[in-house]
Amino acid sequence: MQPGKVAGVIRTLERYLTLQAGLDLLDQGLSIFDADLRLVAWNRAYVRLLGFPDEMAYMGAPFESFIGFNARRGEYGPGDPQQLVAERVAAARHFAPHQIERVRPDGRVLLIRGEPVPGHGFVTLYSDVTEQRRAEQIIRRHNAELEGRVAARTAELQHSEERVRLIMDSIPALVAYFDHRRVYRYLNRGYHDWFCVDTSRPEAVSAKAFLGDAVYAMVKPQVLRALAGETQSLEYELQTCDARRLWVRTSLVPQRSAEGRVVGCFELTFDITQERRSQALLARAQKLDSLGRLTGGLAHDFNNILTVVIGNLAALAEARTGDPALDDYVHPALDAARRGADLVRGLLSFARRQPLQAAAVHVGALVDTVARLVRRSLPETLRLDIDVDVGELPLWTWIDATLLEQALVNLVLNARDATGPDGHIVLRARRVRIDASEAAPLQLSAGDCVRIEVEDDGSGMDADTLAHLFDPFFTTKQPGSGTGLGMAVVYGFVKQSGGAIDVRSAPGRGTTVSVWLPAAEPAPADGAADSGRATGRPPAASMGLALLVDDDAQVRRVIRRSLLELGYSVLEADGGADALSLLEHTPDIVLLLSDVVMGGGVDGLAVARAAREGGRARAVVLMSGYAPGDLSRQVDFPMLTKPFSTAQLAQAIEEGR
Repeated sequence: MQPGKVAGVIRTLERYLTLQAGLDLLDQGLSIFDADLRLVAWNRAYVRLLGFPDEMAYMGAPFESFIGFNARRGEYGPGDPQQLVAERVAAARHFAPHQIERVRPDGRVLLIRGEPVPGHGFVTLYSDVTEQRRAEQIIRRHNAELEGRVAARTAELQHSEERVRLIMDSIPALVAYFDHRRVYRYLNRGYHDWFCVDTSRPEAVSAKAFLGDAVYAMVKPQVLRALAGETQSLEYELQTCDARRLWVRTSLVPQRSAEGRVVGCFELTFDITQERRSQALLARAQKLDSLGRLTGGLAHDFNNILTVVIGNLAALAEARTGDPALDDYVHPALDAARRGADLVRGLLSFARRQPLQAAAVHVGALVDTVARLVRRSLPETLRLDIDVDVGELPLWTWIDATLLEQALVNLVLNARDATGPDGHIVLRARRVRIDASEAAPLQLSAGDCVRIEVEDDGSGMDADTLAHLFDPFFTTKQPGSGTGLGMAVVYGFVKQSGGAIDVRSAPGRGTTVSVWLPAAEPAPADGAADSGRATGRPPAASMGLALLVDDDAQVRRVIRRSLLELGYSVLEADGGADALSLLEHTPDIVLLLSDVVMGGGVDGLAVARAAREGGRARAVVLMSGYAPGDLSRQVDFPMLTKPFSTAQLAQAIEEGR
């Protein structure tokens, strides 16, 4: 085969392996069968969720083999396995879209959705909805129990109207009764609180009037079915008389006469806005966590690539000083590579893999600093108010002050863009205590928190924009006005710092971004840790033998050049095992500089600990394009993020002594 064709095959294989690795990160199962019902693509979740042996899934595996396996283990119920297989294979050849739920023998509930790919075959997604269905059953059971209790209690007290009203008005829900002609006969106080109607004259109250035409048209069919004798439950959004928009769950329970005829209906409505918000927060956190894991893995490879590109371009620029071609070719390429490195740093921040310089920070003082920084960037007509609660408990948190400052500046400038020159922005900070029910949807622990809010009265956002607000590269700004990483970086930094972030917004009603951070004890009186900023140190001045460890030869070549510039002799190792051997048998190593993530079973952290514990290197520094977990909190070695400059390397060496 010609070399060009071989290279093409290799590139195709590499792209396939990258795609397969990405598919294997998905929690959903996926399978694609071609027009001949042969397997052409799948992921690990498909084999795991369906309980197939690994060896069954291979390129070209017939669809019939999977159906036969299920039939033989009784997943399709009693009957002749061959007939069951034949029926399902025949149905599959129609390539008709479908969505079904199937309960597996182990009790798991799978949601299976299949869609044809015209002319090519069929793609199917498999989602484990066991917990969701279990939660729905619990909710339905609780609703039924509550509805039963309310109906029974109402029937017992129907002869004591004053007592009934006292009880019903105390329930944190809307309770009503209407007759078979759909005329209200009873409304509790909640209807007055929500819709400003006169509950003393329920017969004069019109549901269409207080719900609005659109909501009433959606609710009316369920009301008619309830009056036909069917208990109904529905969820919908409505607007109150004070312009609040609420998500509610309404249950309609028919009342029958002694003869069995439906004579009316009880109506019970709960505010489930917070419940839906909690569900949305949890779903968003799960989605962004998955994106973060995928992003972090990609960033590792890009950082190694950019380390080589930037290092070699910088060396070329230094070696060819005065060459007119530098400005035309080398400097633009170097600038572009550095912008790429900035983008990767933003992605690492979203993936929660950036090194943090954390300390005890007084949030009130930092908010004042942010206000001073942004005022010069705001129109003179825009009003910025600072509302910091200086109560008995100071606003301290443990965080990287520089990154928090940048995050708040970003949020205020976003609010400026949303409000326009005549807007109003409030930057607010409070110490609050949250209980378990409030902490759970935010993925926090109950206890004391510092809550920082940026509130504006601008244009607001719709539900679709809110759903993608923290996605990397998502932006509502004009092309060229930003990378779309701003909110993703803020989200990643806040989550990495042990906090939570939430956004409340609606079109035309402004936006409030809330950041919760764990409260901390005040910093020591000497102010040794009051800012969270790293202090600069002069570069290392000593010379000696340095051991450079990295499994990428091109990366080693670039970093070796930096070490030589700093006056070190360099010994190289291409993996952790080789580095351990060199440490044991090579005296007078003054510096160990090692990558963290390497193949071969021995990572850089193990090498660094061996060097430190055995006293085999005076200075130890780690580096990585992407480190699993937050190593900056787990180890006491300086951590460099690739790509880095010679000056940054020198400072890290000084810190690692």
